[in-house]
Amino acid sequence: MEQVGEKLGAVRGQIRQVFYGQDRVVDEVLTTLLAGGHGLLVGVPGLGKTLLVETLSKVLGLESRRVQFTPDLMPADILGSEVLEVDDTGKRGFRFVPGPVFTQLLMGDEINRASPRTQSALLQAMQENTVTVAGHPHALPTPFHVLATQNPIEQEGTYPLPEAQLDRFLCQIDIHYPDLSSEREIVLKTTGVTLASVTEKLTADELRHAQTLTRRIPVGEGVVDAILRLVRNGRPESTELEIVRDRVSWGPGPRASQALMLACRARALLQGRLAPSGDDVAALAKPVLRHRMALSFAARAEGHDIDSTIDALVEASV
Repeated sequence: MEQVGEKLGAVRGQIRQVFYGQDRVVDEVLTTLLAGGHGLLVGVPGLGKTLLVETLSKVLGLESRRVQFTPDLMPADILGSEVLEVDDTGKRGFRFVPGPVFTQLLMGDEINRASPRTQSALLQAMQENTVTVAGHPHALPTPFHVLATQNPIEQEGTYPLPEAQLDRFLCQIDIHYPDLSSEREIVLKTTGVTLASVTEKLTADELRHAQTLTRRIPVGEGVVDAILRLVRNGRPESTELEIVRDRVSWGPGPRASQALMLACRARALLQGRLAPSGDDVAALAKPVLRHRMALSFAARAEGHDIDSTIDALVEASV
């Protein structure tokens, strides 16, 4: 764990050389990858979402591909397709041509701009690390991660992700505007003649080892109880909290508990601790739960948002 922790510290240092003032975002993305999950990056244009994914692929030594989601994108443009070929003897046969999903780190840029049919092409890949084309399964490389981006302000001509696909993302990571000192650093360091570069600090095999190590980290009964209490209190049907019954129309399922368990272990490893604590549960509640819960129409009309509701949920449950 000490060796992995040192390498993860070097990874964080490299990313901070080109992605300024967003330490929380960097830690949440690394936590997602250590837990073996997929991340949904939500933020307005120009905050460096694409830069972050490109930097991660270089620092972690992962093969990376990028797909720009557009309304005319088809599932075959992501998964691949079978083409008819004729060999030297004149015999005809089909050959599978892999699509960009056959990589270790797939960036889905503006994923909500593609049609639901195209979005659904990633469902099996994100859950089973396999895709099926023309009835034949094809295994994806390991590790396999999807980091998708989404713009929260331009909603015209978009197709909101269905709940089933949102649940495939281990974390929704919201990226906000940088503070004044960080924006000053961005302006000064990215507009000159020379730009900062990064080097590989981890390999794909080492990342797989770190993911296995994450799953072996012990979790105390108190942390398990806090996770279960938090998730179950987020369901309006079974909650003990009036604020949830009043505001939430549907709550997180068991996959949220699994995601919190893995994410808490990963955060402990990232910070060099031998076991997670209740602080990890509280810190990861928003990225794990905000896309797995929905406010009622009345709550939205009254000006409530999901983050403030999760804050109240954490205060009462953890």
